[in-house]
Amino acid sequence: MPDRGGVHFFLYEDCLIRVPTDDLVPKFGCLLLARNLPLRPGDVLLDLGAGAGLIGILAARRGHRVVATDAVPAYVECLRANALLNGVGKHLATRTGDLFEPVRGETFDVIAANPPQLPTPPDREWNDPRSGIDNGGPDGWLLLDRIIRECPSFLKPGGRLVFTLFGFLGVEQALERLRAAGLQPSIVARDDQSLPRLARERLEHIRSVSPDSTRLEGRPSTCERLVVCGHKE
Repeated sequence: MPDRGGVHFFLYEDCLIRVPTDDLVPKFGCLLLARNLPLRPGDVLLDLGAGAGLIGILAARRGHRVVATDAVPAYVECLRANALLNGVGKHLATRTGDLFEPVRGETFDVIAANPPQLPTPPDREWNDPRSGIDNGGPDGWLLLDRIIRECPSFLKPGGRLVFTLFGFLGVEQALERLRAAGLQPSIVARDDQSLPRLARERLEHIRSVSPDSTRLEGRPSTCERLVVCGHKE
């Protein structure tokens, strides 16, 4: 759905999201996370790498204060416009910058993330924003590792980090990483999705780095996707 001068919209739970390019269309992981946000009354949410802003807008519409960030200035402009479009501009603050850099010194009750995590062969890495959407580094953990490692400083006592995970990256590995960061791990939700097109193109590489490549034998049509939570005591 490239932008050729038209305006495209995505409708979800009465939220109308303008998506100027196909990069920003909310996909399976974003929607799975949207259905399983562990929010409690009064929680303040950090929507990390917010893209078009669906997660933060849903939370703001439910009465939560939200800070939404993205490293790509054009995406921040898009999510700011979508917040206004959905009537939550006063409850959703937008910031530009890499991961936690825009919120240094702040803490949150919930940090939500749906980061790029498709393993990317080294010869296919590019630095432009569009490529970054699908670049999880050689083993898929490039951003996930940083988020898990850095997030405790930005969580209030009792706060939760919640993120999506491709099952082929290793569920036990995710739980171990959360424990190593001092967070109590749990699985919030799990579902099967169609194997993404890029995952099919990168299948041999993904098999080579997957801790459980038996799930990717033959010509798999689906893969498991999870929502994982890390709780700070």
